[in-house]
Amino acid sequence: MKILVTGGAGFIGSAVVRHIMSCTDHSVVNVDKLTYAGNLESLAGISQGQRYQFEQVDICDRPALDRIFAQQRPDAIMHLAAESHVDRSIDGPAAFIETNIVGTYTLLESARQYWLGLDEERRERFRFHHVSTDEVYGDLDGPNALFVEDTAYAPSSPYSASKASSDHLVRAWGRTYGLPTLLTNCSNNYGPYHFPEKLIPLVILNALEGKPLPIYGKGDQVRDWLYVEDHARALLTVLEKGRVGETYNIGGHNEKQNLDVVQYICDLLDQRRPQRPGGLASYRELIQFVADRPGHDRRYAIDAGKIQRDLGWLPEESFESGIAKTVDWYLENTQWCHNVQNGSYQRQRLGVGGREAT
Repeated sequence: MKILVTGGAGFIGSAVVRHIMSCTDHSVVNVDKLTYAGNLESLAGISQGQRYQFEQVDICDRPALDRIFAQQRPDAIMHLAAESHVDRSIDGPAAFIETNIVGTYTLLESARQYWLGLDEERRERFRFHHVSTDEVYGDLDGPNALFVEDTAYAPSSPYSASKASSDHLVRAWGRTYGLPTLLTNCSNNYGPYHFPEKLIPLVILNALEGKPLPIYGKGDQVRDWLYVEDHARALLTVLEKGRVGETYNIGGHNEKQNLDVVQYICDLLDQRRPQRPGGLASYRELIQFVADRPGHDRRYAIDAGKIQRDLGWLPEESFESGIAKTVDWYLENTQWCHNVQNGSYQRQRLGVGGREAT
């Protein structure tokens, strides 16, 4: 297949692109606006391959999308382009409305026009896979409840509300127009190439520099943690084997309180980098509790039984194995981290084979 991946320079998107390029014979057209979270250095190992092409395009730009569909003629779409940071959505929700809602609508309409022009065989094979989040469900009551595919939506933040809106659009385009859609909702991802504003990379990099490790409230919020490379495998599995019109929840089977996650990372760093800054006895000494985020959900947890039963997918990494790999990756890839922290990655806007939107 030729797969058009939106947001392929982001954290999850780049993992998907790397997985497709290294584990399949499919080709990829990566469409990414390259906002602050888009980093072409995360694709340095595959950007010169003949099966890979890059287009610096905003998914809100309909003429540019129409051109890409006409020129590239993809067999499937994996839609991962999104604004995704909850704190940023609270401070400035407009970008989330524009990208996550208007952008998804624009992509759906461009894809629908393209799909209608395909011959019958290609139209039957075509797929539009929309990648979403478990945050659309709100939070859970009690310690044993789990999100399932038909859990009612109850988003708490501007980010999750915008993703819920995009989910509804995708389902509506499937039902009203017959566009062959697939939808997935995932739990919290972590792993290599994660932008340092998110909890796990922020903790790792702050600890190494002797900076405070901020934890909202008491740190008792519970999340199900999913290693990003397991997620990438799951997404391709859904694209290749999923039933049109279905939703699949993807989780890591690893529920942890935020405080436990931070403490575990500190303990790993104590083992791997015992020469601590400032004469610290343990990196745990850097933990600081800060005022909680407005509307902070208490607990997310996914029942991923459907994707296991129907498609045979299971995560390969436990939290312990995945977080160890993640910490080691950040310790071994200091140049990538340094380029993100000083902003120099944003000056490398185009890779080999890429083109900038006009």
